[in-house]
Amino acid sequence: MKIGLVAGESSGDLLGAGLIRALRERVPDAAFEGVAGPAMVAAGCEQWEPAESLAVMGLVEPLAHISRLLRLRKSLFKRWQASPPDVFVGIDAPDFNLGLEKKLRRIGIRTVHYVSPSVWAWRPGRIQTVREAADRVLCILPFEKPLYDEHGVDAVFVGHPKADSVPARPDTNSARQTLGVNANEVVTILPGSRRGEVDRLGTILAETARLLAASRPGIRFVTPVATPALRPLIEGQLQDAGIADSFLLIDGDSETAMVAADVVLLASGTAALESALLGKPTIAAYRVAPITYAIAKGLRLVKLTHYTLPNLLTETPLVPEFIQSDAKPSALAAAVADLLDDPERRRFISDEFAKLRGELALGADQRAAESVFELAQS
Repeated sequence: MKIGLVAGESSGDLLGAGLIRALRERVPDAAFEGVAGPAMVAAGCEQWEPAESLAVMGLVEPLAHISRLLRLRKSLFKRWQASPPDVFVGIDAPDFNLGLEKKLRRIGIRTVHYVSPSVWAWRPGRIQTVREAADRVLCILPFEKPLYDEHGVDAVFVGHPKADSVPARPDTNSARQTLGVNANEVVTILPGSRRGEVDRLGTILAETARLLAASRPGIRFVTPVATPALRPLIEGQLQDAGIADSFLLIDGDSETAMVAADVVLLASGTAALESALLGKPTIAAYRVAPITYAIAKGLRLVKLTHYTLPNLLTETPLVPEFIQSDAKPSALAAAVADLLDDPERRRFISDEFAKLRGELALGADQRAAESVFELAQS
């Protein structure tokens, strides 16, 4: 059995790696090939192109990369047309993968789209595109499958892999010992995994830390650096804010960094759900390019009142959100301080997030592999 895969950036890489391992349990000699990150390569995928090649975001920003991405998509199609896989799995990256899936499906290759596009949030018309592109959609959020069922799209809710992998009872003290952090108050700050995110938000978060340190002597900050290329940028932002001495920068390992925290302050995205699944009180901030925000707001493309995944999955929003111009150091510092000063509130949030983990921990890798295997056999 041969499986073609295209994963977009680090989160897709981890999903792909879990899928590969689970499929190998069923078919030990299965072959995997395509656009893959380091985790997928380690799991046994032949890398034709690194996953980070697809790490572009926004409405306007990808325009600078469109020629390169179109060439890549064309070359992938030709390779799989010449030597078809039993199934193609596009992991996230919908703007790239759905177009490729549509072309592959037209020549008779079975296609799976793993991680639903956010059709429930914006551009709901993409459901029709998904219907044309994918034989099956693997959903990681519970409210997505009913939406696809309404539109006649074959969808399977597999749960969220991160909910399966995080510890049921994270040990904060052990995590602090592992990191060598000795402080009464620890705030973990994640400025994002893309350079554009860190450019826009890193300075704001560094200034937020400076305000907190000025009023809370002894507080310590931990930042897991998503990629080595981002370290010089983050170090420069902390130096400019005069707060570098209060920070511990580590290479990756966001889980340990979050477990060590009393409060997590992060760029809204997949990390917000990871933080919630670890039971950590979380504050989310986000800024996109001004022209992207203006287009999205002007055309009313976004249909949500809340943006972070945890707030879409709990009865009441538990993650304070500071988007675009609201993401100011003074506001963020006040929100962090409020949580640090309210241990009862932090315990309540942790208990609610524990319930969320239980709803999403369904054995996603195995369920996704079962669904892909079934499609390959049909």
